[in-house]
Amino acid sequence: MNVYDSERMVDILASEGYESADEPDGADLIILNTCHVRERATEKVYSELGRLRRLGSAKIVVAGCVAQAEGDEILRRAPNVDLVLGPQTTHRLPLLLRQSSRLNRIADTEFPIETKFDSLPTPTAGGSSAFLTIQEGCDKFCSFCVVPYTRGAEYSRPAEKVLDDASGMVDQGVREITLLGQNVNAYNGCAGGLAELIRSLDKIEGLDRIRFTTSHPKDVTEDLIRVYGEVESLMPYLHLPVQSGSDRILHRMNRKHNIEEYEGIIRRLRSVRPDIALSSDFIVGHPGEEDEDFEKTLALVRRIRFAQAYSFKYSPRPGTPAASSADHVTEPLKAERILRLQELLNLHQVNFNEQFIGSHLPVLIDRPGRKERQVAGRTPYNQAVHVAISERDESALMGKIVSVFIEASKPNSLSGVLASQAGLEPPEHRA
Repeated sequence: MNVYDSERMVDILASEGYESADEPDGADLIILNTCHVRERATEKVYSELGRLRRLGSAKIVVAGCVAQAEGDEILRRAPNVDLVLGPQTTHRLPLLLRQSSRLNRIADTEFPIETKFDSLPTPTAGGSSAFLTIQEGCDKFCSFCVVPYTRGAEYSRPAEKVLDDASGMVDQGVREITLLGQNVNAYNGCAGGLAELIRSLDKIEGLDRIRFTTSHPKDVTEDLIRVYGEVESLMPYLHLPVQSGSDRILHRMNRKHNIEEYEGIIRRLRSVRPDIALSSDFIVGHPGEEDEDFEKTLALVRRIRFAQAYSFKYSPRPGTPAASSADHVTEPLKAERILRLQELLNLHQVNFNEQFIGSHLPVLIDRPGRKERQVAGRTPYNQAVHVAISERDESALMGKIVSVFIEASKPNSLSGVLASQAGLEPPEHRA
């Protein structure tokens, strides 16, 4: 979502005469668009601001969730910052830039009545894949999470606005759109929710792939599950954070779902789309987590066998309920548990990728590779693929969905060659 917000700031500043710079040196304006979810986010922002002090002539803006959480404190601690603005006031950026200076430093972290989306320009696309925010904010108030305090209450964009933006992106060459939201499947911008929006997006000619992230188990409807079996352009991949395998810890996290409900969702998804790849988030060492709770998390991972997952040690966020708990887990114990969990998750990810060696996969080529005579893209299952090509093919392949013969796998990616160049006839595939 911060990538999307950053792109919208670039769009809105273009009308003010700004162009993107590759490096901070020589830039007239530097914007740090921040996230408050990761550990030590605030300290990292202040550290970066310290490094930017040598660029005395540049105007410096701190935006995003750390800006929302810290507000005037950033102005107090970092005298080189001209403007602080939260994620809901990015549409005011041009006006605030004109008003702010080192002599008139501004912090705008209000939650305005009008939505920022009404004031942002139509998104511009820079490639064949794009992000599109359809929902923001969170009403769940998980005990560990700062998002409801930095992004505000849940808000869904009207479906017609989303469809207009999506159509415009496709006209610019986009073939894959990832719908974004803190709780994207809580989307209620049309009567049928996210499922109906996906069906409407599927009717846009030229939009070949649809994805969405991040979902909450509580908002997975039966209609949304059915869409995976009905809409071919919806990719067989779902990121569905569970956070813990223990009902006791889920209750303390205020997650509003239990393990039986979560596994029921997975069974129903696999019944309509057997090849679906599943991803999740895990927090290790939430206050009160005992050995038995952690073992239940490992057991859940063994049962579901996620294709990919993100795992983190719990870190307190100021103002959240869990931060004031009296039974925090020690750092050494959190470190031991996260290593065990990541070892198991990595094993399953390796196994998932290895099953595709010797097969054909449809890959949307969306960027040059890291090596010469190489391009890269993603499979329907959200795997990165590095594809060897002849030198003359690179520009012709950009934005194309091509059949790739998979020759090898690594923990985080696959590699292969174009099936056409290998003299192999690709089989029929769904996506």
